[in-house]
Amino acid sequence: MRAVIDTNVVFEGVTAKGGAAGMVIDAWIRGEFEPCVSTTLAYEYRDVLARKLGNDRWIIIRPMLIAMFRQAVVVDIFFTWRPASPDRGDDHVIDCAMNANAPIVTENVRDFKLAQRSLGMAVMTPAEFLARLR
Repeated sequence: MRAVIDTNVVFEGVTAKGGAAGMVIDAWIRGEFEPCVSTTLAYEYRDVLARKLGNDRWIIIRPMLIAMFRQAVVVDIFFTWRPASPDRGDDHVIDCAMNANAPIVTENVRDFKLAQRSLGMAVMTPAEFLARLR
């Protein structure tokens, strides 16, 4: 199964212990699904983690993020559906998911409602994704 993991799930999953987001990251690392990442999304993961974590925590988390990138399917963006979200910052996530033919896993499902309705894309919470993965 393929999936595009929104940045909020990556951040929560690598910084907090337990919870559905952490279990999604664990499943990513174990190779239980094909995580799809565009160049823009990869840079966003890195930027958010480096900015929001202190330098000491970033040094610890960085190798984990690099290992996650090695397991990801790199998605080339050949077509864009912009604007597809009221939050322009989510458009690159939508582009990645549409080009990868994969659902988006996010804590902010409501931010993707418009894209869900207009593009027919699948959007789910980490808990819903884990239930489907199992």
